[in-house]
Amino acid sequence: MEASPEKVSAHRSNIKGILDSFKPDFEKIEQVLNRHFASHIPFVNEVSQYILFAGGKRLRPLLTVCAARLFGKDDEAVFDLSVVPEYLHAASLLHDDVVDGGVMRRGKSPAYKIWGNKATVLVGDFLYARAIELASQFGDTRIAKAIAETVALMSEGEIIQLLQAKTPSFDEKTYLEIINRKTASLISASCKIGALLAGAGKSEVQALSDYGLYLGQAFQMIDDILDYTADASELGKAIGTDLAEGKITLPLVVAIDKASSREKVRLLQVLRGGNPSEKELVWVKDLLANTGGLDYTRSRAKALVGMACKGLETFAPVETKDLLNGLAWFVLERRK
Repeated sequence: MEASPEKVSAHRSNIKGILDSFKPDFEKIEQVLNRHFASHIPFVNEVSQYILFAGGKRLRPLLTVCAARLFGKDDEAVFDLSVVPEYLHAASLLHDDVVDGGVMRRGKSPAYKIWGNKATVLVGDFLYARAIELASQFGDTRIAKAIAETVALMSEGEIIQLLQAKTPSFDEKTYLEIINRKTASLISASCKIGALLAGAGKSEVQALSDYGLYLGQAFQMIDDILDYTADASELGKAIGTDLAEGKITLPLVVAIDKASSREKVRLLQVLRGGNPSEKELVWVKDLLANTGGLDYTRSRAKALVGMACKGLETFAPVETKDLLNGLAWFVLERRK
């Protein structure tokens, strides 16, 4: 039986309330981000600031804060550490836009269109280095190692995706291999380093790492859906961007498997052509709906959010645990 409109509305209100409850944390994270990214070279600061303060969700630093808070640690060191994954994320966005030829990032022109490829890549390198430097300042080599491993995984994910764009392999296993490295690894590490800083036990660190991994997979799957269904002004990038860049996404994997021979040929032509027309985009969106690609992707994301929340059951019932559950469901319900 479907939920009543009143219950659906209440649920969405509760999801929004989750973000409102973190308002003081978001404000603190912004302050710390501003304090630590600075270089003695003004140009580096200009480009870094352009990507860092362009309206990101701050999910990754928030997860670091929550993971540490779950074990009773809630001090300046936690917030200092929380900016590390956000710097990594910003660096990856700078690099990705150059590699993918992105046309819009968070509602603005991507950095490479303003300052050029070389400068953008180098500033991304600076942010990667700054993140690793910060991660090494907490007296725990496990934190620095976790961040270094994540940088390597993210780079591998981008390389695999680049190779797939040239010779596509439309299967779910390859898709998961890419998103686990590109997206989920960083969200998992965001949780892991917070737990490590707070002195959590090995099994507890693993439980939070798994929570972040499942959450990251679900986050990317919802991104795949939003690429075809969101409002462009709200999403902050053009609709159909993944399609234009020839990226493997889960709705496309399903469509390739379920489409007729004729539909499959046309879909591959659109993918290889790049910059699909409005008519082609509408046709692909209809195909994704008719083949069940969008519904399947949402179902998979919902299952992963459930797995993430299930993993939190090992922890004592405290407010932070409830908020982590709420954040997981926010990832599923978000519109941008």
